[in-house]
Amino acid sequence: MGKVYLVGAGPGDPELLTVRAARILAAADIVLHDALVTQEVLKLVSPKARVIDVGKRCGQKLLTQDEINAYLVHAAASYEVAVRLKSGDPLIFGRAGEEIEALRKAGVDFEVVPGITAALAAAAAARISLTDRRFASQVLFTTAHRKGGAISMDWMRAITPDTTVVVYMPGTAYAELGNALLGRGLDPQTPCVIVACATRSSQQMRRTDLAGLGRLSSISAPALLIVGRVARPEAESIAADIWKQMQTNTLQDEQQIT
Repeated sequence: MGKVYLVGAGPGDPELLTVRAARILAAADIVLHDALVTQEVLKLVSPKARVIDVGKRCGQKLLTQDEINAYLVHAAASYEVAVRLKSGDPLIFGRAGEEIEALRKAGVDFEVVPGITAALAAAAAARISLTDRRFASQVLFTTAHRKGGAISMDWMRAITPDTTVVVYMPGTAYAELGNALLGRGLDPQTPCVIVACATRSSQQMRRTDLAGLGRLSSISAPALLIVGRVARPEAESIAADIWKQMQTNTLQDEQQIT
């Protein structure tokens, strides 16, 4: 019986993989990967490994989740190093929970190797501190993934003006999300940033506010929406001013020492 590794592929840039993830990919005998895993990351897989795309895009599934679970159990019985390669982090808005349960029930040894999730990659690309204490007291990760044709808005109860909201997979529901957040009493001028394909060569970024969110033109998937006062351009300017002041203070200290 081999071992299954649930590995986070990160947002797409292979240089953002953990060292452990790269080592495991280089030693893999079989890799089952999501559709969003980039070719640049897949190039790090051992050339001897069997590589299988089990992803889902635009609602079309190559395999059902139950079939993927069964495949992982079978892979552990047939290969020494079996990898389930997931975009971002395996434990954030993926189906890792179901896969872990299937592996446990089958008595399969497994390990989770974390990756950089899309929220952190998008925030870094936009140079936004999601928990900047001057503008936010909490951060909320949620998803606009539709259930039965409607977006679940249960998470709206946790929203305050000091909340940074990060919406995974917003799809084309920007107007609906914007109206719902406005309905919670948020300022129409609350800044919004949409980052698509964060860290990749095809990265795109759009800035607006809640009032203009519904008027945005379509943007490539995968995309992520950040809403909150931390996304104000002046927040970045304030941070830059603080950094310049720190550098000035350091220089003055060095001059005094010499």
